[in-house]
Amino acid sequence: EALTGRGVLSPAMAALGAYRCIECSREAAELYRDYQRGVLRISICKSCQKPVDKYIEYDPVIILINAILCKAQAYRHILFNTKINIHGKLCIFCLLCEAYLRWLQLQDSSQNIDPDDLIRYAKEWDFYRMFGIASLEQTSFLVGIFITLWWMRPEMLKTKSDFILLLKALLLSSYGKLLLIPAVIWEHDYTPLCLAFIKVFVLISNSQAIRVTLNLNRMLPWLAIFFGLILENGVVCFFQKMGWDV
Repeated sequence: EALTGRGVLSPAMAALGAYRCIECSREAAELYRDYQRGVLRISICKSCQKPVDKYIEYDPVIILINAILCKAQAYRHILFNTKINIHGKLCIFCLLCEAYLRWLQLQDSSQNIDPDDLIRYAKEWDFYRMFGIASLEQTSFLVGIFITLWWMRPEMLKTKSDFILLLKALLLSSYGKLLLIPAVIWEHDYTPLCLAFIKVFVLISNSQAIRVTLNLNRMLPWLAIFFGLILENGVVCFFQKMGWDV
């Protein structure tokens, strides 16, 4: 019971093949066996002969640190063996962070300090516009990834659940965008460099999420991300030709 309280999937879901070994990514019938009277034993993978999921005994902070280090085992634990369901909220919050950063940069470039209500109203709509643009760019990036993977490995994305799992993995692995706000608040001469590092970190996390979810080598995830960036930049160029500040 102590283990399931940490967000581990319920035993009833084991019948659905919901568990995965974090070492070899093979399906497992259970994560642990309860011998009653508080005696629990982590299951051993029949394929690699290693514990199916050692992280069920770890503190969430340790799991988070391992995820930040982009360890495949931590990603498999989070994606396959927990019931974390915050990808939608996380995506919205990351988009808000990105929209706020763009809106702030837009205000810095504006010399108009008129406190008129109409000016404040226009600035408020600028934020909504930045949120919409950030959402379209993110969507374009994800569509580019899905199209590339479906074209290169169609057998990997055969069902709706495959698409949903990959989408969830990509959204969760974009958590690095939350660092945009501290980078802006603690503004200094190296802020552009910090933003570039944050972008690279998010892309590395996305690559690891694709590799873990679809059990691929390192090359194909980066190829998919490359085409995703091309489509995203195409959207940016489109908005710039329309005369919008992005």
